Amino acid sequence: MNQLFTLEGKTAIVTGAASGLGLAVSECLHAAGAHVALLDIDADALSKVAGSLGERVKTAVVDVSDRSLLRATIDSVAETHGSLDIVVANAGVTAGPGYLTDAGQINAVEDERWDRVVEVNLSSVFVTMQAAAKHMKQQRSGRIIAVSSVAGLRSEVMCGYAYAATKAAVINLVRQTAMELAQYNVMVNGIAPGPFRTNIAGGRIRQPEVEAQFASMVPLGRIAEPDEIKGLALLLASPASSFMTGSTIAVDGGIMAK
Repeated sequence: MNQLFTLEGKTAIVTGAASGLGLAVSECLHAAGAHVALLDIDADALSKVAGSLGERVKTAVVDVSDRSLLRATIDSVAETHGSLDIVVANAGVTAGPGYLTDAGQINAVEDERWDRVVEVNLSSVFVTMQAAAKHMKQQRSGRIIAVSSVAGLRSEVMCGYAYAATKAAVINLVRQTAMELAQYNVMVNGIAPGPFRTNIAGGRIRQPEVEAQFASMVPLGRIAEPDEIKGLALLLASPASSFMTGSTIAVDGGIMAK
């Protein structure tokens, strides 16, 4: 059984790795034995995380909306280690409140906010997957994991328009890429989290009234801790998922079952 979930000797990249779900996934992959490259825009947070993880960690300060830098960083990691086995496209930003507030209604969505969310939540995921695919096709193996959201699977009153739209697009991007890369033995899957206690939107979900709103939508009656994404992340990154590709799996406390 241990061989199903070991990542010994594997090289992994995680974007948005300095906090929240990206940090939890990075910790998980590292604990399973992988060499992990942590990419994030927050240099101070990256330094702290690298110090806590210790060996087999590389960091790079990257704004994922800088496509050239993102591609170059992924290439550098692959070239340094001689392979690229796991890539997790996790970096994302909020689109602001949902349509229950005046500021979140469709007529209030500003071009600048829409463009920024599309650049980070969709375009950077595409570029991350594209850069990973170049190396994985050559070696004829690999795992690509894209972090979407339950807001991409259904309408979600608490999430802004651009967030919902980009997360839905990521799910179809997973399907499309999985079909192309299947012949190369590269598995491409997505994770669709429900409400987790993270720093997105400035940690707004940690506010008691906001947390209560999100928790009321969850059959389990609570929001999740970041560590609760680790099991699925390890499954999709490891040999245990050798016959899984093209799927996006919800980690949502039962929201999608309602």
